[in-house]
Amino acid sequence: MISRVLFSFTLVAVMLWVASGVWAGQRVDFVRDVRPVFELHCYPCHAGTEQESGLRLDVREAAMVGGDNHGPDIVPGKSSESPLIRMITSDDDESLMPPDGRMSDVEVEILRKWIDAGAPWPDGVDRVQLKDKRDHWSFKPVSTEMHATSIDEFIEERLAANGLEMSPPADDLIWLRRVTFDLTGLPPTPEEVRDFQDLLAIGSSSCGMRDAYTAVVDRLLASPRYGERWAQHWLDVVRYADTHGFEVNTERPNAWPYRDYVIDALNRDTPYDQFIKEQIVGDALGRDAATGFLITASVLLPGQIGKDEPSIRLARQDALDEIVNNISQTFLGLSVGCARCHDHKFDPISARDYYAMQAFVAGVEYADREMAGEETQERKRKLSSWRAMSQAVQTRLDRLIQQGEAGVQKTDAKENVERFEPIQARVVRFTIHDANLHPSLGLIEPCIDEFEIFATGDEPRNVALATFGTKVTASGSRESAAHKLQHINDGQYGNSHSWMSDTKGRGWVQFEFPETVAVNRIVWSRDRLGRFQDRLPTVYTIEAGLTIETLSRIAGVSAAAKDLHAEKARLEKEISGLGKGQPVFAGKFRQPDEIRLLLRGDPEQPRELISPAVLTALGDVSLSPEAEEQDRRRALAQWIANPQNPLTARVMVNRIWQGHFGAGLVETPSDLGNNGAQPTHPQLLDWLAGEFVRSGWSMKHMHRMIVLSRTYRQSAESNDRAAEIDAGVRLLWRFPSRRLEAECIRDSMLAISGKLNLQMGGRGFDFFDKRGGLSGFQPVEELSPANQRRMIYAHKVRRESEAVFGAFDCPDAGQSAAVRRVSTTPIQALNLLNSRFTVDVSRSFAERIERESGDDLASQIKHAYELALGRLPSADEVVDVEPMVREFGIAVLCRALMNSNEFLFVP
Repeated sequence: MISRVLFSFTLVAVMLWVASGVWAGQRVDFVRDVRPVFELHCYPCHAGTEQESGLRLDVREAAMVGGDNHGPDIVPGKSSESPLIRMITSDDDESLMPPDGRMSDVEVEILRKWIDAGAPWPDGVDRVQLKDKRDHWSFKPVSTEMHATSIDEFIEERLAANGLEMSPPADDLIWLRRVTFDLTGLPPTPEEVRDFQDLLAIGSSSCGMRDAYTAVVDRLLASPRYGERWAQHWLDVVRYADTHGFEVNTERPNAWPYRDYVIDALNRDTPYDQFIKEQIVGDALGRDAATGFLITASVLLPGQIGKDEPSIRLARQDALDEIVNNISQTFLGLSVGCARCHDHKFDPISARDYYAMQAFVAGVEYADREMAGEETQERKRKLSSWRAMSQAVQTRLDRLIQQGEAGVQKTDAKENVERFEPIQARVVRFTIHDANLHPSLGLIEPCIDEFEIFATGDEPRNVALATFGTKVTASGSRESAAHKLQHINDGQYGNSHSWMSDTKGRGWVQFEFPETVAVNRIVWSRDRLGRFQDRLPTVYTIEAGLTIETLSRIAGVSAAAKDLHAEKARLEKEISGLGKGQPVFAGKFRQPDEIRLLLRGDPEQPRELISPAVLTALGDVSLSPEAEEQDRRRALAQWIANPQNPLTARVMVNRIWQGHFGAGLVETPSDLGNNGAQPTHPQLLDWLAGEFVRSGWSMKHMHRMIVLSRTYRQSAESNDRAAEIDAGVRLLWRFPSRRLEAECIRDSMLAISGKLNLQMGGRGFDFFDKRGGLSGFQPVEELSPANQRRMIYAHKVRRESEAVFGAFDCPDAGQSAAVRRVSTTPIQALNLLNSRFTVDVSRSFAERIERESGDDLASQIKHAYELALGRLPSADEVVDVEPMVREFGIAVLCRALMNSNEFLFVP
């Protein structure tokens, strides 16, 4: 107490001495003048480990960053704009600092003068030094100097260092059940169990057993069920849902193509670096649905926010923030969004870095767009073709109507005569709009054996003849010995000397005279010899010069019109059926917003213009402010997917490891920064990351390595000695058994009952009676083929739990769920035992058993165990359950098996 009084007295004395210098106009010195003020009034709450509101004033680097909620508290050169000065001079007792009393006027003046002078804080005067935020394992290059060359070597080395060793291998069928759940999310079928046992029997040597295990893994990785299983892990991380969230929570009816893209990409084993690029700039790579990744988060759409400009600016900032968070957490395992209001407190990420990342995606809008894939292009081609055909039919209808009104005659294969007033012409064109159909061959290419054009005069002459010097051209000709273009005006009649168009139903021929002549009559025929009546032009136009002079003469116009109306109706139906292309909620891209550094993250306090640039601690890629929108996203994707990026491969292999062992080598999979957990096996993590890149970024390769390792194959049995050393099994001295996720439980129940619908893709099925809204969702309880699909295909309502399996810790898509929490609650047991879903599925399970096993009770019990647990019941189990089954029926046993730990846990 005495020392505290002496210390305070000394500081007061110093203040009085300093005051005389300040009033005398001396320069304010940080060590002599400013730090004593901080020590007396600020250090108790804002120094060392005490950092109220995130503000630290004993280290220059931290002090200049400021607190959590108010950005830089010291604005060099501008004391009037510095929150520090406002807080120490406030008239509000609630916000006044320090909280135990006001600073003296002299102390306030010292701080004012120091800030106005530029807040000079010399190097080397701080009594403590902050740790270099960049000096962290995850920001350093992936190590390539390894003494171990397999997963098992790394694990065994760490176990030995702690006096531990691996557990014995698990039983073969336990491994089969484990790996089948891990890779497909479904239990092995009895047939798959028997096939595996056969493979083991064939290869009794250790080499043969490895072949049997490898064959199982290859089969599972080739299954479409693999993509469905592992897509769920990914969708948890990126917050996928089929509604927008927030208060209104309206439906996103076109979000599902992104879900289907992820499933397909995983099944294809799309290289992970390509997987990254497709999700950031898929519109340039033929993967339109993939960019749904950018906008999976909650958002308020334009009609759901205030119409005033500040509200619009804030909503836009929030939307961009979600995109930056999605990219940084998912691919980089960093919480970049923490730097929105101030420099990151733990990682080397400045507010400038944050807004530079935001500039990469500043042209992304939360909206639908039409997919531009091959299917869309084909749809557009069909639409264009059918519209042209419909227009042609309409033209033919119009001409038929005109002909009907004139009461004209039908065309004749032997001879057709068109008479009109004399016309001075140099060119005559005969255009065929339609032709009749060959009754047996189905051909409708129109055919003409001779075309005659007569000039006026006492002795009319055929000026169409080639001997007159007339040149003939056509839209196209089907050439053969009998059919040639020169036959149309060679003076010979008959099919063997005719012209045939090369276009079904249509075509034209044009006659150009050597000089202008007056013409008034045209005669043409299909076959003057009268042997061929098919492929006859029936709707045509004759043009002399540029004037349409006459139309074909058709009787029976009503019948022809009826056929054309039917054809037009058919085409219009086809056009209507095509409609618009499949839209996808994958973002629209426009001219990027101008991005500025925002003081304290406030859109109403913009500062300097920021260009697109990557995190300065991890690279130096930058673009100009004028960079095109797509070029920005492409540059970002290439930087993230670069093998030299120290985070990308580490983050993904850690996620894959977590999917197999329940926890990653780093327990915080979306935060590998300074505030995240340390890796349990850092060298193994780097070895896996290196192997990932060397394999061509193959995710299936990583799965194969892990599940074929001895580490993965270990028994899950515990032992007291090992548990005392490593109760959390982080060193992997045994396989860490865990409960199945909600989706696996539900899908497995349907699978063993024989009711699982394996239809893939498309619009999600409904768990509720409505697909969006704030509240009032009523569960759909009745089973149908649609809602018996795998749970990943359900329409996911954000922040609304599914009635039965939502109790099993399903993420609500409000936040990224890189790790699912695992709870044990009474409601889980009640739902799984008494829900209508369980009762209905148990009944279907029982019906399947009776259908496949007959009436024999022992056979039914045996088959129930085979389907549910992948094994036969023991003799004791048969004795225990047989009386119950005999009295209450096999459905009761079915329900009991689906509630057993053996069914619900990865063994």
